[in-house]
Amino acid sequence: MKRLNLIVTAIFLFGAWLSNAQTQPEIWKNDPPHSQLYFTVTHLGFNKISGTFDDTVIEVTATEADFSDARFEVTAQTNSINTLVEARNNHLKSADFFDVETYPTLTFTSTNLKKKGKNKYKLTGDLTMHGVTKPVTLDLVYQGETVNPMSSKQTIAFKATGTLKRSDYAIGGSFPEAIISDEVHIEFNGEFVQ
Repeated sequence: MKRLNLIVTAIFLFGAWLSNAQTQPEIWKNDPPHSQLYFTVTHLGFNKISGTFDDTVIEVTATEADFSDARFEVTAQTNSINTLVEARNNHLKSADFFDVETYPTLTFTSTNLKKKGKNKYKLTGDLTMHGVTKPVTLDLVYQGETVNPMSSKQTIAFKATGTLKRSDYAIGGSFPEAIISDEVHIEFNGEFVQ
């Protein structure tokens, strides 16, 4: 009888361990050399100008293999804004736009992920920028998984796109739409590793 109880207990403990192991969240972090967070505005009503935030950290946490329960945390250093023109970068860092001394980071925290098709999702979250927090919804695509032959690391990739209005965040208020569009296209392409 004692032996039977021991076997039953061992099976129960193994089952509990296995169940716990299967539901442990996996945490993925973006690989900076293979990731880019960028934005595009329209200048003078017809010309597209783009820039990036070169110092961006993104963490994805998920338990499901298809990432259908993924949570996203994004932090970008506003001082890392880069449009390839130093004078413009400095202006964007000033109080006219991002005011990086007062607001050194922008953050996004996901609140909902809704599957829309194979590897396609609507990602909703709170974007905090320039001291203002507002919900935004992005189109998210899970682009796949592979082993990187250079690093031998398991690697996944996501692409997220969306639009926002800079006026919602009180950025560049003295610059009308005729000069810089209010609508800003945002996009992230990136690889993630554990």
